[in-house]
Amino acid sequence: MNLHAIRAIYRFEMARTFRTAVQSILSPVISTSLYFVVFGSAIGSRMGEVGGVNYGSFIIPGLVMLSLLGESISNASFGIYLPKWSGTIYELLSAPVAFIEVVIGYVGAAASKSIMLGALILITARVFVPYEIVHPVWMVAFLVLTSATFSLFGFIIGLWADSFQKLQTIPLMIITPLTFLGGAFYSINMLPPFWQKVTLFNPVVYLISGFRWSFYGAGDVSVGLSIGMTVGFLAISMAVVAWIFKTGYRLKN
Repeated sequence: MNLHAIRAIYRFEMARTFRTAVQSILSPVISTSLYFVVFGSAIGSRMGEVGGVNYGSFIIPGLVMLSLLGESISNASFGIYLPKWSGTIYELLSAPVAFIEVVIGYVGAAASKSIMLGALILITARVFVPYEIVHPVWMVAFLVLTSATFSLFGFIIGLWADSFQKLQTIPLMIITPLTFLGGAFYSINMLPPFWQKVTLFNPVVYLISGFRWSFYGAGDVSVGLSIGMTVGFLAISMAVVAWIFKTGYRLKN
């Protein structure tokens, strides 16, 4: 394992993040803060509790997940696609760096950015609404697992995409709608019985429910199922990356 190569890729990606801190960090935090203002303070003050939790506090895990999923995919996909687009990928291909080391460097940096962003959003949320974290260790675990999973997913998208438009297709057309329909702003128990069953086919439900459980000790589905699904998504992403590696995929493709 070439640790020097992993460190170099990781440091390069993190440096790019801080060079574009306004777009990479500040913009998502401000966007999420607007949700807190509108849904947490304005609308939340007119709504009752959801599952025994103030509505403004109830939506915090969902809003964190909304930003986390999108930013994890965006950071990882853009990180590997930009060298392909600019042609600098050939510098990486000519270096003694294995595919798995490239994956660890880019995905590790993307996951680190997402975890940092999630922490900043939680700090910002404290300004608008009060909340408590009942299971902080599990909260961090869900944060890390989700960031790693969707950073891997974003890396796969970056390999597949051959245009900037394709980079945005899956996040905008699939991930964002699934997050909004996965209980980010409501409990699925508020839905009619038929739609409750339909919603259980949405994989994001298990991520949001598990993350919300770590805050308030209750979720829409059992925490065991949420943990199992979260670990399963990570295993699937790793398996896809491993398959790409075994098939000899070239980064310049």
